[in-house]
Amino acid sequence: MEVNCEGCAGCCLDWRPLAPADLDHERRGPYRPLDDTYNLAPVTADEVRTFLDAGYAAALTPRLFRTDDGPHATVGGVELAAVGDRPAFLVGLRKVPKPVAPFGTEPAWLDTCAFLDPRTLQCRIHDTDAYPETCRTYPGSNLALGVESECERVEAAHGGERLLDGDPPDDATPAFTPGALGTRVFAHPDPDRVADAVERLAAGEPTPADRAEFVAVAAASAPGTAAVSDERYERAKARARGTTSWVDGAIAEWVERADERGPGGAGDGADAGDTTRSDTTPDPALARDAEDERGAPETPGWD
Repeated sequence: MEVNCEGCAGCCLDWRPLAPADLDHERRGPYRPLDDTYNLAPVTADEVRTFLDAGYAAALTPRLFRTDDGPHATVGGVELAAVGDRPAFLVGLRKVPKPVAPFGTEPAWLDTCAFLDPRTLQCRIHDTDAYPETCRTYPGSNLALGVESECERVEAAHGGERLLDGDPPDDATPAFTPGALGTRVFAHPDPDRVADAVERLAAGEPTPADRAEFVAVAAASAPGTAAVSDERYERAKARARGTTSWVDGAIAEWVERADERGPGGAGDGADAGDTTRSDTTPDPALARDAEDERGAPETPGWD
């Protein structure tokens, strides 16, 4: 397997606004994500705990699935895929609006991984212990299963060569196997406790407390079972709510800037004839204030 990632990051951001056709591969079949995050990168229970230790809880988000077939639980008025009577969920990397210019396009506000540097389109935690296996091995699992990768979708939409060698690596394995329960797939033990959170997740308006609840359950889960340790859950939830890093402030600033943007990327109060770049113009260099100044790790750039 060999990929050409420079100037791409198609696996790290929501590039649907730049695609000539609908990208709906995540919403086929019996299980449909409750949220609208594109190409969620799931993490394991061990990785969740590593993120909590690093103060990166704000970069994690849960994913639950609607289903009309198979085991399900009705939570918050929504029929969700379940393990027994417990709603099943994943935890993945959160995407927030950032000014990026993938595939040689003009900069635009696109939902982007919390760890992606908008200027280099490289991951800020690539060389750290927190770098998830999902990201490290991508698109190995796709190749092993014969499933189209983001590399190939980008090639089809924007040209160029992204997947240089499509032979799956020897250690490529499917992410979701029967042993994934408690490791990558989690089951919430108290559906009533998350009924309101499910409604907010369905509306695209989860709160930090909602995310922390699911993150804590994932961190307290045991491999191969739906069991959740109450003691580990309480510790993980306290850490998710009480430990912060550069990620928290950066996410808040990106969301604020994106919310203030107006037509063409200018702020709502901008004069239509004013060509001066504002704080809400989609300029990747804004990462200096939003992320660098808060202590975000540097990326190496491209040779």
